[in-house]
Amino acid sequence: MPNNRLLASLRRKDRDHLLEACDEVELTIGDVLCEPQKRIRHVYFPRDCFVSQLVPVDARENLELALVGNEGMLGSPLVLGVYSSSMQALVQGSGTALRMSATSFRRELDQLPAFRKQLNRYVYVLQAQLASTAACISFHSLDLRLARCLLMTHDRAGSGNFHLTHKLLAQMLGVRRVGVTNAAGIMQKRKLLSYRRGEITIVNRAGLEKASCSCYQASRDMYERVLG
Repeated sequence: MPNNRLLASLRRKDRDHLLEACDEVELTIGDVLCEPQKRIRHVYFPRDCFVSQLVPVDARENLELALVGNEGMLGSPLVLGVYSSSMQALVQGSGTALRMSATSFRRELDQLPAFRKQLNRYVYVLQAQLASTAACISFHSLDLRLARCLLMTHDRAGSGNFHLTHKLLAQMLGVRRVGVTNAAGIMQKRKLLSYRRGEITIVNRAGLEKASCSCYQASRDMYERVLG
């Protein structure tokens, strides 16, 4: 099995055909897979890595709008016939992914109707999640958004332990580092997580879910309802 939910949902014949067009690649924290307004050369189906999709705010700052793990793919504009991305794709969690050239991907979309149908559904879900993130940034407090961010990372890391610095979290959330430090400190005092030198351990998952805004569960429900 490919360990990617989008590919795993396909019938075996289609899935095996697609896997023949893919290469397995190792991705490392900090790898940039795509830049804004640059041509998309490859699509990626994460297996056990996860990737932030960041929108540039100014010359120095980016804001995270989506986090993609083995539930999704990188390169979704190609599904819509658009050959460049509006966002940067930055690896936040090391691991493996299945990579396919953009040329092969477009060919498979034309040849495999079930594949295109599933990816059309995924693009719909992704757009809904992006809209939810925009609303969350505007209306929810930092502590709620931080809890949501940690839960999303936990889901995609496949482990209760992962690496995230306060500086990176601040960039992901579009806030000052001191705000993340204060909010994370409160969560640590509440024994929801432990934090040491960039290493985060989720101590109380249920408690963290209660501390999060409703956007987290709404996004999960949307994915399950549309993609199953």
